[in-house]
Amino acid sequence: MNHFKLQQAADIMHIGGVVAYPTEAVWGLGCDPFDASAVKKILDLKQRPVEKGLILIAADIAMCHDLLSHLTEAQRAKISHQYERPTTWLVPDVGRVPGWVKGEHSSFALRITRHPWAAALSKSFGGPIISTSANPAGKTEARDRLRLANYFPHGLDYVAPGSVGRAAQPSQIRDLVSGAILR
Repeated sequence: MNHFKLQQAADIMHIGGVVAYPTEAVWGLGCDPFDASAVKKILDLKQRPVEKGLILIAADIAMCHDLLSHLTEAQRAKISHQYERPTTWLVPDVGRVPGWVKGEHSSFALRITRHPWAAALSKSFGGPIISTSANPAGKTEARDRLRLANYFPHGLDYVAPGSVGRAAQPSQIRDLVSGAILR
C-alpha cells in the first residue's frame, strides 16, 4: 500500500475534501463526518437528501470510543466482531453524531471495515469517516473505476488507488438493540 497516497487522501479529508476509495463491495465516497460542508458536498454529488443519513466506517472500534461509550461491552463486541458478510450496525445516538450524518434517525450507522484500503484510510485520517456508495441516487453502485469516473467526472478531490473487495453485495445493515436485519 502506498503510504504517501494514503496520507494524501487523509490530508484532503482534513481540509474538507471528498475522497473516492474502494470498500468491501463497491467504491465509496468519504469525508470528515464532523465537517458539515464536506458532507454537503457528498450529498450534492449523490443527489441524496440529508434525511436518509450516511454510514460511518472505522478501522477498529477504539477509533469510535467517544461515539460508543454509552454501549455495553456485549454491544461493542457485536460491532467489532468479524462477520462473514460486512455488517453495518445501527447504533443509538446520545447526541454525539451530527444530524447531517444520521439524518432523520435517532441512531447512526457504523461499520468496522476489513477492507485494507478503507481501513488504512480511516487510520491515516485518525478516526471514523463517511462511507457512502459512489453513485448518484437511484443508480447502480460503482464497482469499478470506469463507472466511478462516469458518475463523477467533476467534484471529487481525490480518487484512491486500489480495487473493491470480493463482497457480492453492499454491507448488511442490522439494528444493534434488536438484532433485526434491515438490509
